[in-house]
Amino acid sequence: MEFRPCVDIHNGKVKQIVGGSLTDVNDVALENYVSEVDGDYYGKLYKKYGLKGGHIILLNHKDSQYYEATKQQAIKTLKSYDKGFQIGGGIDCSNAKEYIENGADKVIVTSYVFKDGKINYQNLKEIVAIVGKENLVLDLSVRKKDSNYYVVTDRWQKFTDEILNHKLLDELEKYCSEFLIHAVDVEGKADGIEENVVKLLSEWGKIPTTYAGGISSYDDIRLIKKIGKNKINITIGSALDIFGGKLKIKEVLDICKD
Repeated sequence: MEFRPCVDIHNGKVKQIVGGSLTDVNDVALENYVSEVDGDYYGKLYKKYGLKGGHIILLNHKDSQYYEATKQQAIKTLKSYDKGFQIGGGIDCSNAKEYIENGADKVIVTSYVFKDGKINYQNLKEIVAIVGKENLVLDLSVRKKDSNYYVVTDRWQKFTDEILNHKLLDELEKYCSEFLIHAVDVEGKADGIEENVVKLLSEWGKIPTTYAGGISSYDDIRLIKKIGKNKINITIGSALDIFGGKLKIKEVLDICKD
């Protein structure tokens, strides 16, 4: 079990938000924390701790007036820790290589691969051809509906027809080297995890997988460690002390390594 750090960027600022509140209309989101420092501060901090495999997420749409500021903040963060970060948010064939050239270890994709509610295999194969399977992470952000967890796209606003299950993971594993799973309904709420999602992932467990969403206590981390069979990596945002929360990063790292 590894701790994977994060830097979420919205409207040109490093933030922690409530995931389900994000909307493209007027670039609004319910904010838990807005940092007074730029992303390179966090890049240098994570480098100091030797933490790799963390993710930078751009939370603005490409048509947003804030997109360019968000992108420049992301590149600044990448350059502070060469090959220390993965990056996602609006990644497609037109810009994936640019982010790799600016220091990203891997690119993270959701919406470009899931189009009109289905997997777009043409887009998936094209981006694999550009960056390679070893440099591609698929973000299967999910929300619960009718007792199933569905993949959601477009900054978690649109449901697809794809259900998170072992069949889907088996199919997509052919094209990527890692999965990033955001449990969107609890993302940013620091109010407990989606245990069923963690169990499903641990029962599959064929490639590195990172869970995000709802971690609010050290006991939550221990629970993921237990039901995840020590195989599922974690990321923590709003609950972490560096983002205004109560969990000390040093203690989090100790639990993950224990």
